[in-house]
Amino acid sequence: MSGTFLGMPALPVFGTGNLHADEAFPAAAERELGKPQLRANLRHATHTIRDKRLKVVGELSDWEQLRDAGSATKEAVMARLPELLEQFEANFTARGGTIHWARDAAEANRIVTELVRATGSTDVVKVKSMATQEIGLNEHLEAEGISAFETDLAELIVQLGHDKPSHILVPAIHKNRTEVRDIFLAEMPGVDPELTDDPALLAAAARKYLRRKFLDTRVAVSGANFAIADTGTLGVVESEGNGRMCLTLPETLITVMGVEKLLPSWEDMGVFMQLLPRSSTGERMNPYTSTWTGTTDGDGPQDMHLVMLDNGRSAALADKMGRAALHCIRCSACMNVCPVYERTGGHAYGSTYPGPIGAILSPLLTGITSEENGSLPYASTLCGACYDACPVKINIPEILVELRAQDVEAQRKERRIPNQMDLMMTGASWAFSSGKHLGLLEKALPLGRLAAGRKKKIKRLPGIAAGWTSSRDIPAPPARAFRDWWAKEHRPPSGASGGGTPPKENGK
Repeated sequence: MSGTFLGMPALPVFGTGNLHADEAFPAAAERELGKPQLRANLRHATHTIRDKRLKVVGELSDWEQLRDAGSATKEAVMARLPELLEQFEANFTARGGTIHWARDAAEANRIVTELVRATGSTDVVKVKSMATQEIGLNEHLEAEGISAFETDLAELIVQLGHDKPSHILVPAIHKNRTEVRDIFLAEMPGVDPELTDDPALLAAAARKYLRRKFLDTRVAVSGANFAIADTGTLGVVESEGNGRMCLTLPETLITVMGVEKLLPSWEDMGVFMQLLPRSSTGERMNPYTSTWTGTTDGDGPQDMHLVMLDNGRSAALADKMGRAALHCIRCSACMNVCPVYERTGGHAYGSTYPGPIGAILSPLLTGITSEENGSLPYASTLCGACYDACPVKINIPEILVELRAQDVEAQRKERRIPNQMDLMMTGASWAFSSGKHLGLLEKALPLGRLAAGRKKKIKRLPGIAAGWTSSRDIPAPPARAFRDWWAKEHRPPSGASGGGTPPKENGK
């Protein structure tokens, strides 16, 4: 492994979860809020997953201890990441695999394209992978004349619908079954024209369509949920069996994985195999857990490659707050409890990673200064539900506040002339830095009462403060400040020494 790999700067992410490129969250959210069917789909899906999760989590008396163990393990991995990457590389290659290091999306896409072309194939089947979405692999392969077929049912729906995923775990969460039937009828070759929206029939149609792809395609592309450093093992967990087909039938297997997915040893898997399924699908265990360690003669793919992706992770690792974000195991629990995501959906975030975790991952991986990324840290009420749900205890609200501060500071530096917010914050800083300063401002209270008029309500404020009074009134300030009242009520008697003190209770 190159010793300089983890020192690379953050570079652009090519993939996007938003059909409107370079759009800030407020504008995108306003558009998505105008789609009542979308909101109904999201509410039904997120609440269903949320309720299942609460039920299976409640069965474990040591759930909080498991969360602590998961958090501690990921923290230890981040502290030892270069060492663990070298250990994993040695073990993976010793068992017949080949590792390729990709600094950014462009390099990862080029590597995968060259590997596919070397096989002579123009088709690949894909296991659901956030890393390949992050780098925009499908779009890149298409431009290079290579067809990538998604085999996860939800990913297939999104692909056939010429759409973008809107959820980490359930990419087609914004579609209902009637919409899925219409997509299959319009886009799926050989589908029964009498197909209904019965879920079992829809799944059967997809199964029939994909079976031939599994049997005929010689190259598969996957992601990885975990990588075990001390054995060189990769692992994928899924619910449909399509992953197992992609990982065993093709001759060539190409995996794309973020460098942060490492675990030190097999013993650590025990914790995460309890945390992940309960947090993601609300199941006690995954229906399919596939692990592979190198190649085996006559069994499974004989040509095995792993593309280790940085793409901004080194920069996040070097950031005190960003390092915690790399603990994410992509369970999507934070999205299913987020009131903002539930109402806007994933497309509004303009990112491969939507929801609360996307609001911190995207700015950390690709920078806070772009317009679309700069708005993401504000896509939160800071209610803390995401932190409570996170199986590895990522303090998302705390990181969001830090990113907001970075965004404000970056904007302030870009401006030559202070704007209204700069002036207001400077004034507030001066006022609250000293009791004397605050006392001087309190002498202006009569002016506030004058502005309130006879109805004793301030209905309109100037400048950016008008946003507050556009939907609420401000009551008239009191006739005098609390400080003045206290000074008068507790003024020491004539000739007495000392200042006024608060009254004591019960004679104490």
